[in-house]
Amino acid sequence: MTDLLSEVLEAHGGTERWERLTTVTATIVSDGELFAAKGLPQDLQPRRMTVDLHGEHASVYPFGASDQRSDFTPGRIAIERTDGTVVAERLDPREAFTGHTLETPWDPLDRAYFNGYALWTYLTTPFFTVLRGMRVAEAEPWDESPTERWRCLRVTFPADIASHSTVQDFYFGDDRLLRRHDYHVDIAGGFAAAQYVHDIREADGIKFPTRRRAYLRRPDGRPDHDHVMVSIDLSDVHYT
Repeated sequence: MTDLLSEVLEAHGGTERWERLTTVTATIVSDGELFAAKGLPQDLQPRRMTVDLHGEHASVYPFGASDQRSDFTPGRIAIERTDGTVVAERLDPREAFTGHTLETPWDPLDRAYFNGYALWTYLTTPFFTVLRGMRVAEAEPWDESPTERWRCLRVTFPADIASHSTVQDFYFGDDRLLRRHDYHVDIAGGFAAAQYVHDIREADGIKFPTRRRAYLRRPDGRPDHDHVMVSIDLSDVHYT
C-alpha cells in the first residue's frame, strides 16, 4: 500500500470503519448525453441504489416499471420483479458489448449492466482498492490550475471486477479527498471520460461526493464542458 493510498483511505473514513460496514443505499438522479446516444434517454425520476461493499453486487429500484429492479454482478445482469420473478437476464453480459461504438444502441439489460458496475465503483471509491487483485500505484499528478495540483492513484482492476476500463486514474486534493476520476468507457467504444466530483458529505463515518459530472476528455486531458456524458446526484445515503 502506498503512503498516498493510506492517506486517501483514512481521509474517506478509514478501513477500520469500512470493514464494519456491508451495504450502502442511496437515492440517485442521473442524466447525460450517453443515454440519449444509446437510445435510452434518462428521465429524472429518483431511484434507490443498493450496493454491496465487499463484493461486486448492485441493484437499482425501480427499473423499467414500478415493480421492477435490476440485479447486477459481473457474470450476470437481470431485471426482476420485486417478488423475485425474472423478467429478463443475460449471463456473461460484457460479451454483449463486443464491437460497440459510442453510437451503438443499448437495450435495457445493457443499461442495467452499465448502471450496476458504474455505481458500484463510485459508491465504493476508494475502498475497493483493498480488494484482492487490485493493483495501485501513484502516477503523475494533475495540475487543475496554476495553484492546484492533484495527486494521482492509478488503479489496475483484476479481470473478475467489472468497471469502465482495466486502468483508471483517481485524483485527490491536499485533503486527500477525491476530486476527479479518469477512465475509458470500454463498453461504449472506449471514449475517454474525465469525471469531476463535488459536494463531499459524510454518512455513517464515510465521506463521499454527492455530485458527479463525467465529461468527454480531450487529448490534452482537459474536460470538454460542452459534453456532459453522465451526471449523477446522490442523496439520502446510508452505510450499514
